[in-house]
Amino acid sequence: MKYSKLSLLALVVATVVAGQASFATAGSFTQAFKTGDASGDIRMRYESVDQETKGADAMTVRTRLSYTTGSMDGFSATVGMEDVRVVADMDEYNDATFGEYPTSSVIADPETTELDQAYIQYKSGGKKNGLVAKAGRQVIAWDGQRFIGHVGWRQNRQTFDGLTTVYKADAFTAKYAYISERNRIFSDTKDVDSADHLLNLSYITPVGTLTGYSYMLTEDPAAGADVDIDTYGVSFKGAVSVDDVKYLYALEYADQEKDVSGVSKKAEYMLLEGGVAVSGITVKLGYEVLGSDQGTYGFATPLATGHKFNGWSDQFLGTPNAGLQDMYLSVATKVAGGKLAVIYHDFSNDEATASGDDQGNELNVIYAKKFGKSYSAGVKYAAFDKGTSSSGKGGQDTDKLWVWIGAKF
Repeated sequence: MKYSKLSLLALVVATVVAGQASFATAGSFTQAFKTGDASGDIRMRYESVDQETKGADAMTVRTRLSYTTGSMDGFSATVGMEDVRVVADMDEYNDATFGEYPTSSVIADPETTELDQAYIQYKSGGKKNGLVAKAGRQVIAWDGQRFIGHVGWRQNRQTFDGLTTVYKADAFTAKYAYISERNRIFSDTKDVDSADHLLNLSYITPVGTLTGYSYMLTEDPAAGADVDIDTYGVSFKGAVSVDDVKYLYALEYADQEKDVSGVSKKAEYMLLEGGVAVSGITVKLGYEVLGSDQGTYGFATPLATGHKFNGWSDQFLGTPNAGLQDMYLSVATKVAGGKLAVIYHDFSNDEATASGDDQGNELNVIYAKKFGKSYSAGVKYAAFDKGTSSSGKGGQDTDKLWVWIGAKF
C-alpha cells in the first residue's frame, strides 16, 4: 500500500485542526463523525488493444471507498482508499510500470491499493460565495481538465498532495493550489515530487466565462536536471441561445516556457471551437494547436487528463517535438436514454518534418447510459490510422475497445 510521501503541509494542518478539536466539546467532535457521509464507487471494465505488431486484453475492477465527516466550526475531513484488481486472470497487458508483460500493448491500470484522498477542509461563507481551503491528498480538476485534471478514465486516478484554496464572490472566482507531489495513475512507481504553483482567475459575463491562468510547475531534480514548465494563458468560453438554437464557442491561447538546467524551450497553445445545439443534437467543430519550438519541443500538459483530448487511443498523451494540430468534429445526442457521441480527429505536425506533417486520423465512438441513481454501463471504441510522419508516438494503427459497468452508493 502507498502511504509514504504525504504532503508535509497536510500533516501540519491536520495537527493544527486536531489541536483545535481538543478544545471543542466531546459532543461536537462526536457529532461531526456521526453526521458524516460514506460513499463507494465500483467499476469493472474490459479493455482490448489491437495494434499492428502487438496487443493486450485486461479485465479489471476498481473499488473506491471514502468517508467525509460532518462540519465542525467550518472544518471537516475526508479520507478514501482505492483498489484495482485483475478479474478472471485477464492480465496479459503492459501496465506501464514494471508489469509481467512489458512487450504487450499498454493498458495503464496496474494492480494497486493506495490512499486515494486524505485532506482537511475549511469552508466559510454561503453555498455560492465564500472560501474553501483543502490541505492534503486531493483531486484537482480545473477548466475541463485540459491543464489540471484527475485522469479519471484510468482505474487509478491522479491526485495531488498539497493545498488548494477557492474563493467565490458572485461572478468572480479565484483559485490557487500548491502541489508538493503528483500522485500519477501508475500506482506509486512513477509519482513525482514537485513544487507547483497554480493560479486561476475567472469572471462570468452574460455571454461567457473569461479565465486567466498561470501554472508554474517545478519537478524535483532528476538525474541532476532541474525541470520548470511555466504556462500563462487566457480563455473565453460560452454560449448564447437564439430562438431554439444554442450557439457554443471557445477561444484559448497560452504561452509556455520549459527550462531544463538553464536550457530554455518555448511553445504556444491555441484553441478555436464553435458549435450548435438544436433538437437534442450538439455539433462542434474545433481546431487545437499544441505548438513546437522549431521541431525540438512540443507544448506540454503534464498535469492534464490527456485521454480526454486528441483521441481516445492515447497516441498523443505526450506532444511530439514537432507539435500537434488537431482538427476535430463531434456529434452528440441521446439515444434510448443514453448518451451517444461520435468524434473524428485529423492530426498533423505543427512543424513539418522530413517525413511530412501527416500524423494520421482517428474515429471515436461512445455510448453510455445510467440506470437509476446508482448504476451505469457503457461501450467505447477508438480507431487510429497512422500518418506518414514518424515524429509522433502514433507509430502503429491502433484499435481500442472498452466495455464497463459501474455502481455508486
